[in-house]
Amino acid sequence: MSCSGIGLVQGTVRLNTAYFLALSICIIITFNGSGIILASDVSTEVILFEVKGAISPAINDYLAKGFEKARNDDADLIILQMDTPGGLDTSMRDIIKNILASPIPVVTYVAPEGARAASAGTYILYASHVAVMSPATNLGAATPISIGGMPGSSDPPDEKQDKEGEQLPTNDAATLKRKVINDASAYIRSLAERHGRNAEWAEEAVRNAVSLSAQEALDLGVIDFIAGDAVELLDQIDGHQVMMDSGTHVITSHNALITAIEPTWRHRLLSVISDPNVAYLLLLLGFYGLVYELANPGVFLPGVAGGISLLLALYAFQILPINYSGFALMILGLLFMVSEAFIPSFGSLGIGGVVAFAVGSLILMDDENLRISLSLIATTTVFSALLLIVLVGRVIMIRKKEIRTGEEALIGMIGEASEDFEGEGRMWLLGESWIAKSSETIGAGDKLKVTSRKGLELNVERAREDP
Repeated sequence: MSCSGIGLVQGTVRLNTAYFLALSICIIITFNGSGIILASDVSTEVILFEVKGAISPAINDYLAKGFEKARNDDADLIILQMDTPGGLDTSMRDIIKNILASPIPVVTYVAPEGARAASAGTYILYASHVAVMSPATNLGAATPISIGGMPGSSDPPDEKQDKEGEQLPTNDAATLKRKVINDASAYIRSLAERHGRNAEWAEEAVRNAVSLSAQEALDLGVIDFIAGDAVELLDQIDGHQVMMDSGTHVITSHNALITAIEPTWRHRLLSVISDPNVAYLLLLLGFYGLVYELANPGVFLPGVAGGISLLLALYAFQILPINYSGFALMILGLLFMVSEAFIPSFGSLGIGGVVAFAVGSLILMDDENLRISLSLIATTTVFSALLLIVLVGRVIMIRKKEIRTGEEALIGMIGEASEDFEGEGRMWLLGESWIAKSSETIGAGDKLKVTSRKGLELNVERAREDP
């Protein structure tokens, strides 16, 4: 090939390369202008956590590990998508501590539509750097409920006025309740003041258990935005300023990449058993399983399953607002119903057990947002009553049956005299020869009925045919 030919080829290659690069740039500009987000356009990494159900140690652990992962991954924003009826105070405060100490802005988003942030959820919402709600959601009812209280302890305390007109509690229970409410009011007010939200309404939510819809919350300055979904949320908070420990921070959420952190199987299991209805069923399964094992030793499966269920129920009751009077009534009712099958009480133990069980189930939970389903209580009560009837019926049938083994089984049996005798002789019974004693004169072949036994001697009388 000549030198001129080589130069022509090189010039053609350079021209094609330049044309390809120009065409690529045009294509990139065209598609990017059409709304396709390129990898280089993703400037914000958002971590999403879903908080669903009661605030419990399981939720606390899930969020604590998630916050740590978000810090390690250098995330720019954290979103807590929340739907909760409330939960344990200690877990709530641990979550709030993690939010306040977080170097990453935290957005609490009450979603989807129909969700709520009641009780403990309201505190978490106030603690977050940005508060957002979906339409048709609500928050509030943040009055603290003591765990393990006595019946009626959640009622407003009776108060009286001192000489200066100040309201004073009349008893120790009222004093304790007043201290708890004052502490909770000061706590949520401090959270509201930190982020410039409506502190007066927050205190009303604690003292009077009031609630708000999403639009009302926005109008009163309780939340910052209303968003229908996560995409709309990110669009609204883009450029929003929040106060962090390091100072004022401007949120950048344009073209953000959302990464959802799912709960592990452990967190899911703990969240499931924290449901009041599930915990209630676990308690019953555990009790009945242990009772069946004690009544039928050696079966093992009911005892093992019952023991596991009972321990899981006790764990759940540890983190739920349990009224221990209701719990004691339930256990007492179950014991009464089981005792009815073994102690003849003419139904008094059984009926009293059913009543105690039903009343205990109704007052078992102290929190209005964590009540056990009434249909579930009715079903389990009816089931327990039917089980009691079956057990009592079986016991009555067993008692009516004739004894077929042991010394008592011989009483009433009919044998045959093997010889003539007066006073003492021999008789055949069950294929064996026995010493028989009778006050009558007995002839060989006479039918004899056993009236009592002493060792190897049988007291008999001549068997008489029924008319």
